Amino acid sequence: VSYTIMPNMAYFEFLPHEVPTGKSELVELADVEVGKEYELVITTYAGLNRYRVGDILQVTGFYNSAPQFKFVRRKNVLLSIESDKTDEAELQRAIENASVLLEEQGTRVIEYTSYAETKTIPGHYVIYWELLVKDQTNSPNDEVMARCC
Repeated sequence: VSYTIMPNMAYFEFLPHEVPTGKSELVELADVEVGKEYELVITTYAGLNRYRVGDILQVTGFYNSAPQFKFVRRKNVLLSIESDKTDEAELQRAIENASVLLEEQGTRVIEYTSYAETKTIPGHYVIYWELLVKDQTNSPNDEVMARCC
């Protein structure tokens, strides 16, 4: 899903994400590039000035010259169990890989959430996902579901 930002609601700028030098200049709404990821920075009429929202967005294209964005992840979000640190982007890639397997079975991942389960030893990550099965008589079997993990 892609969204178009309405420029009359606030002043939007974008900070390029993961620039190797660590130094980056803010990019205007009109100057973003397709395929690149940016952190959203807003200035509102109510007084927020260059507020870094913490959302990482990717430019997916343009509609009537307006850039369209998809939400990628929150910046610096980690799931953590003792010494294991899992970035939200890694979790997103795992879900996308599982989605490919499930699509072959006529099933789509609609939504998901996760948390770090630390009550058991060793700790582990728990992922809850909402699946949409096109044909209830042909839902993914246990083997396919195990390959998703």
